[in-house]
Amino acid sequence: MIIAMGLPGAGKTTVLKNVKSDYVLVNYGDLMFEIEQEHFGIKDRDDMRKLPIEKQKQAQKMVYERLAKMDGKVILDTHCSVNTPSGFFPGLPLDYLKMLKVDSLVLITADVEEVAKRRAEDPTRKRDSDDVALHDNMNRAFLAAYSAATGAPAVIIFNRQGKLEEAVAQFEKILG
Repeated sequence: MIIAMGLPGAGKTTVLKNVKSDYVLVNYGDLMFEIEQEHFGIKDRDDMRKLPIEKQKQAQKMVYERLAKMDGKVILDTHCSVNTPSGFFPGLPLDYLKMLKVDSLVLITADVEEVAKRRAEDPTRKRDSDDVALHDNMNRAFLAAYSAATGAPAVIIFNRQGKLEEAVAQFEKILG
């Protein structure tokens, strides 16, 4: 499994949708949303991070149980960390991460000014304003911890404005 992570607004999902490969793309947020709708009555995807941490942990465990059963070539589209009202919450809790066979960890990021602008121009989401630079730094710290815990290499790809093809090509190199 290749785990691809990034800040909201870094263009992670856009990069992944443009990757040409025989890998199956699985969106962690979709799985989490399904579970939180069913078990906790969440109605809006942007309200997921506002659930009490204990409920988020319960939902994460259910997601990881599903992911652990997946065979074959999988790219997991997820977040490295989630900025919650309680603080930064790991997107990949180590106890659950160890349930997966991780081949590579990829952080897709962009300049913080670009991320802030992309967020401001996205009318489809209700994103909280947060310190993008701090969140990006936290993601890098979490990425290092995930790599140390799994033994999988950590890769950082910059998705610069107008350079989507370059980010896609860098990601495709990881796939071999």
